[in-house]
Amino acid sequence: MLKRVAGTLAALAAIFALGLLFGVASYRWYTARAAGAFNSAAVLQKVQTLSQLVTVKYSLEKVIVFEDAKWYGQSRVLLVAHGVVKAGIDLSQIGPGDIRISGKSIRLALPRPRVTDVYLDDRQTQIVDHATGLLRVFDKDLEQNARREAVEDLRLAALHNDILKDAAERGQSQLKILLLQLGFTEIDLRSK
Repeated sequence: MLKRVAGTLAALAAIFALGLLFGVASYRWYTARAAGAFNSAAVLQKVQTLSQLVTVKYSLEKVIVFEDAKWYGQSRVLLVAHGVVKAGIDLSQIGPGDIRISGKSIRLALPRPRVTDVYLDDRQTQIVDHATGLLRVFDKDLEQNARREAVEDLRLAALHNDILKDAAERGQSQLKILLLQLGFTEIDLRSK
């Protein structure tokens, strides 16, 4: 009977030791996940899934006068251009060297913001005046050239109105929200 009690106690001790070992391993695994123990590759993958982070959209209007003067007369187009300029951050340019993680703190070097798209809204863009000189033939490319100039002027106007600064601020704000949701408590975002 003494052997049976000793065997039962030994079996219980072994089960207790295995349970304790399993409990410690489970606790370490759980606290590592709960504490946000990420490696750079995992965070890089999460951030890059956003790819083109377009954060700012400006709607602008510009009056364009496009003239084509020749010695035998001139052609002119007066265009009221309504367009959209978008800017943001290309997160696919972030590399492994741009991320530093230490516990719950992260330091991330972001690419500089850039204009991602400029286009005219054809529903609101209109030709106000189109004049052709007496000796000139109608130039079908004149309107297209005026539209190209309008797109470039809208891009420049947005840049002068600090669209890139707005894109950087909003992009950092949105990334901070994502990183807070991932479990980071100290977040340092900088431009490259």
